[in-house]
Amino acid sequence: MICSGSSERQLTALVDGITEAARKSHRLKSPRIEGHAEGGWLLIDFGSVIVHAFSEAQRRRYKLEELWHAGKVILRIQ
Repeated sequence: MICSGSSERQLTALVDGITEAARKSHRLKSPRIEGHAEGGWLLIDFGSVIVHAFSEAQRRRYKLEELWHAGKVILRIQ
């Protein structure tokens, strides 16, 4: 999953919301989280699902959508 936030506060809220929802709805253990909102990229590792939360600038820089262009888009929210 690839998502982006427009501020450090929003990135932190995205990561907190995703991890809390996963714990409640899927009873998943605490995921490994790498990175910091200040750096513009956080990675949440649930094992079978990886979430990349980017600042808008870092998302443009790393272009993960291009790396995964052959992957199946399940949901796109704008």
